[in-house]
Amino acid sequence: MIKLHYWPTPNGHKITIFLEEGEIPYDLIPVDIRSGKQFEKEFLRISPNNKMPAMVDTAPEGGGEPISVFESGAILIYLAEKYGLYLPRAGRSRAEVLQWVFWQTSGLGPMAGQAHHFNAYASEKIQYAIDRYVKEVSRLYAVLNYRLAEREYVADQYSIADMAIYPWVTLWQRQAQKLGDFPNVERWLNALAARPAVKRAYGRAKEFDSGPVITEESKKILFGQSAATLAVMGNKHE
Repeated sequence: MIKLHYWPTPNGHKITIFLEEGEIPYDLIPVDIRSGKQFEKEFLRISPNNKMPAMVDTAPEGGGEPISVFESGAILIYLAEKYGLYLPRAGRSRAEVLQWVFWQTSGLGPMAGQAHHFNAYASEKIQYAIDRYVKEVSRLYAVLNYRLAEREYVADQYSIADMAIYPWVTLWQRQAQKLGDFPNVERWLNALAARPAVKRAYGRAKEFDSGPVITEESKKILFGQSAATLAVMGNKHE
């Protein structure tokens, strides 16, 4: 059984999309990041970076003890390899998929996340920071738009690359982007949104009463961490 420690964020949606596409049974275990659940000792055992999602496979290939995996890109690759789905096993096609997964995890996700932060959450509006990240996200959208000019999906076939990228692009408005400037991205986005498994994945998110996305208290938890505060938070949740 796959046990997914989850909260309805872009990185959380990546994994539920895969599981729904593959029709793989799984349990969702909520990790309310607004209240600091990601710092509890039990969660830190499987996600030492105190980020969600994280996953435990209680029935790994070959048997043995359960395997835990953190980092959404690593989880996608693990699941794809275990179930033989949405990731070619070798060669050029595999390389195509993996490079776009890493493009998302190293570029689009972090840059879009900073755009979200400085546009919507920062207590002080710093125009330089807003411009910096909005422009970089725009550049990345242009890269994706060019990639999708003559293809239906990011790689040769629908893959974990699409699953990794899609949840971040759905938030284009929060990133201060104009989707009409990227018609190939818009077409791709609409096609994925229409997939039944994607709809089911986002439906699972509705099971969680997330309430206000950000409060002053949750800002302290989400955006105020350092080495010192991490130690304090961990002790608090022992």
